[in-house]
Formats: sequence, structure tokens, C-alpha cells
Amino acid sequence: MKKLDVGGQAVIEGVMMRGPDSMVIAVRSPDGSIVVKDDRWVPIVKRFPILKLPLIRGAVVLLESMINGMQALSFSASIAMDEEAEEAAREAKAAGKSDEEVEKARSDAKPSETLTAGAIAVSLMSAFALGIGLFIYLPHAAAAAIVNLANGLPLTTEAPVESAAFHGIVGVIKMMVFVTYILLIRRMPDIKRVFQYHGAEHKSIHAYEAGEELTVENARRWPTFHPRCGTSFLVFVIIISIGFFAGVFPLIPFPPELAGWKLNVLQASIKIPLMIPIAGISYEVIKYAGKLPKASSAMRWLSWPGALMQKLTTIEPDDDQLEVALVSLKRALEHEGALEPTYENVRFLEAAAAARVALET
Repeated sequence: MKKLDVGGQAVIEGVMMRGPDSMVIAVRSPDGSIVVKDDRWVPIVKRFPILKLPLIRGAVVLLESMINGMQALSFSASIAMDEEAEEAAREAKAAGKSDEEVEKARSDAKPSETLTAGAIAVSLMSAFALGIGLFIYLPHAAAAAIVNLANGLPLTTEAPVESAAFHGIVGVIKMMVFVTYILLIRRMPDIKRVFQYHGAEHKSIHAYEAGEELTVENARRWPTFHPRCGTSFLVFVIIISIGFFAGVFPLIPFPPELAGWKLNVLQASIKIPLMIPIAGISYEVIKYAGKLPKASSAMRWLSWPGALMQKLTTIEPDDDQLEVALVSLKRALEHEGALEPTYENVRFLEAAAAARVALET
């Protein structure tokens, strides 16, 4: 049987898995059980086939993945807060509060299970603004300052965007910002556990793609690296942007009346819409790499940049974390008609049961 394209994302104490027509979130709750929420998922490229075109679908998939990821993180945070919510309710009850006040204390201590459309939009805009600032304006300005200082020019002199070396410096700065950010957040205990679940996600998918029985024992022996990881995608975005900008910018006719910092701002701003084809090219590279034989030389060359970065974004998981990832994967495969699993110590939400009925009709 042909293997389905299954991808995922680590969340708080859990893993989200997506199949062609389903999205499943499995989270380890404070009481030790696994809570599962599954939904029907119809990718936007299925509703609008024109978005499947190469060089377009990469940006579309990235945006959709961010939306799904925020929804999954919101749900996982809700489950993780169950214990805090119950503790708040117990304290309110011990203080002699009324039933209404006890329930209010419980609800106040636990976030909503899902983000509203408005909250997702605000979160996405905030994420894009931060990303544009850190990975477009900051590297462009820093590279321009470095080149100008090296040439004894004022810092506000416009960047030499016709120079390939300049774009290489920008790429190095982007990678330094990316690595520094990962190293900083990796030190946080909660993020470390998310990175462990990231490794569990990859190991589980490896076991499935190898045709093995989806057990903790089989998944445990696989590496935490996977060629189709989002981390590898971001690394390729940075690498490909160097050559892309070096080839495109010399062809752009900038207004002759602009100079200095104003021209620098315009040059950096032009990079924003150009990230769409760059994301598209990066997506095609990742998709191609994922189809290559694991032992091929092409696979090794295409994978090593992402493999290096995934050493930072994945950590070896424990068996409990592997169990959660496997439950999420098996449930997704069940919805796709590719598996009939059995579950132990798993609690399916009522909403998930309704979604399952929708999938089967």
C-alpha cells in the first residue's frame, strides 16, 4: 500500500498529526492519560486547485500550517492547564465560595480550547511582523552597516544590493539570528519538552514510512531527523534567498531620487513579497528531498543543512512522549482508512467523536 503523506508538529505535551483529510492532536494530560481531539481537515489547495501550482503552494502550505499549529497549541495549552484549573477550583471551594464562584475560578484558570478567528489573525500578523523585523529588516540593515564600515562609508549609505557578497552577508546574519533564537528558547524547560515531542513526531513518522508496526519499541530506534521537517524548510528559505536576491536585485530599477537610508528601507521592503517565490522553491526542494532514497548521495547533500539545525530543534524523547506521538499518528491513519488501531489510556473528546462521524460519512 502506498504510504500517505503525513506531517506533524510538536505542541505542549503532545503532537499534532495531519493526514490528507484529517488533523489529530494528542496531548498527555496532567493525570497521565492521553487526550485526543481530531477534526476533518480539507487543505485549501483541495478547495482551490490553482493554489497547487509549483512556487505558489509552498507559501500557501506555510500559512495553513501556521494556522493549524496555532489551533493545536491552543488546544494543548488548554489540556495542560487542567490541573491548574482544578487547583483553582479547590482553593475557591475551600475558601467557602459559592458554586458559581468556584466554576468561575475554574474557567478563569483555564484558557479556551480553541482560538477565535480574530485571535488567530492577530497572532499571525504579530508573528509575521516579528519575522519580517528579525529576518528581513534587521539582517539587511546590519549587512549594510558592515559593508559601509568596511569601506569607510557613512552607516546610512545605501546597501550594495547588486553585490552577491552583500546578500551572502545577509544570509549569514539571518542564520545567526535563527540559531541564536533557537539556542535561547531551548534553555527553557517547557520548550525543551516541546523539542522532545518534535523528536517523537519524527521517529513515529519514520517507523510508519518504513512499514513497521507502530509501537514504541520500533519508533525508538529511528533518528529524530526528518527531511520534510519545517526546520529544514526554514533553513532552505535562508539559503535559497541568498542566490535569489543576488540574481533579482541587480535587475530592479530603483528610483534615482532615493538614496541613503530611504533606499535601504525600500530595498528591504521589496524582499517581503519576494519571499513568496522563495518559500515556493524551498517547499519544492523539501518535497523532492522527502521522496529520495534515504541512502542516496542527493539525499545526503540536500539534508545536511536541515539535519544540522534539527540537532537543535529536536531532542531524544522518552517512551511516554513516543506513545503520545504514535497515538496521534495512528488516529490520523485511522481516519484515512489506512489503519485500525487499538488504544489504551486514551480519552477521546466528544467533539472528536463528532468529527469522526463526519469523516466516515
